[in-house]
Amino acid sequence: MKLLIAIPALNEEESIAAVVRESLAAAPKIIAQSPVTQVEIAVVNDGSTDRTPAIASEFGAAITLINFEQNQGYGAAIKHAWLNSDAELLAMMDADTTCDPNHFGPLCQTLVEQQADMVVGCRLHAGSAIPPIRRFGNLLFGLVLRLMSTRGPRDIASGMRVIRRSALERLLPLPDGLDFSTAMTARALFSDGMPVAEIDVPYADRSGQSKLHPLKDGLRFLRVILGTTLLYRPSRPLGLAAAVLLLIAGGYMLSPLGRFLTGEPIKDWMIYRFVVSSLFAVAGVLLLCAGHLARSLSRAALARREPIALDRGMLGALFGMRGFWLLPFLLWALGTWPILPAATEYLATGTVHAHWSRFILMATLYNLALILAVTKLLESILKLVARRVDYLSR
Repeated sequence: MKLLIAIPALNEEESIAAVVRESLAAAPKIIAQSPVTQVEIAVVNDGSTDRTPAIASEFGAAITLINFEQNQGYGAAIKHAWLNSDAELLAMMDADTTCDPNHFGPLCQTLVEQQADMVVGCRLHAGSAIPPIRRFGNLLFGLVLRLMSTRGPRDIASGMRVIRRSALERLLPLPDGLDFSTAMTARALFSDGMPVAEIDVPYADRSGQSKLHPLKDGLRFLRVILGTTLLYRPSRPLGLAAAVLLLIAGGYMLSPLGRFLTGEPIKDWMIYRFVVSSLFAVAGVLLLCAGHLARSLSRAALARREPIALDRGMLGALFGMRGFWLLPFLLWALGTWPILPAATEYLATGTVHAHWSRFILMATLYNLALILAVTKLLESILKLVARRVDYLSR
């Protein structure tokens, strides 16, 4: 079993020699500690303008040296090394002396023992020298990713990990920049039947200047997480947003509802509560239905091509009921009931004396009924499209 260690390097003249020497020295230990029988080391010079390529070239045939004339990005360097190797196990490590290549042995052993497709080296432990701001960012982004995927390693952006070549195709395409590691973790966690393991690895102070910009790259990491979530489980973030809106809508109506239950009149100043509550309730249900349709679209586009976990969900069960159309009809009936006396009065006399709250309630329920009906129709169209796409793909 061959292991390729890809080392992307951009202006790392202070550390590249030490990293390569440590990696070459670690190869026998990696082989002794794991099922690995051969270790290949590939240094990818990502358009460095210092002596990085010259120093790396001094190791000759002991390593594979790949030179990019122009900077193409951290992720692009790793992908190039991985895709141009025949190794069964693909690894990555930074060129700044922060990682210890000797720990690729335990990483590979864990990968095989746990029958995982990817194993991540976690830097978030007591003995790690990871800067506090990066520790906080990793913990925060890891929390967001676990909230969306319900599983995941603690260190989602670790630059030291091993993946099986057989699993790589399921993760591509991956970005070319520093968000490469985060995107890989996110895609792996949303892939059904792709086990991900994690073990602690040492992490030392880096040599030279870090290429990571906490704010800019932090926003990029967050965008990657949310983008992957919207691709594979769009109903999760949209559902969370909908829940917040519906809670706000319910909170605004607590006071008027209390007055209604106790028989007290609803005061005119409370109209803003009705209007805001109506707006938030309609927006919440609209987001729920949008999430359901997006999940149906993901299923139609991806289910036959990727082993992605696309559960049906509560809304899927709701829209799949035989008696679904009773629900929008019931909402329409409930919306008609409070304004029925006013409608009768208007037809008879041409005037209306009903309280404004009845009309806001009517409009809200009518809107909800319309959203549900339109969502059901769009879902039916998506099913027809999915069947056609499935047939054509055969």
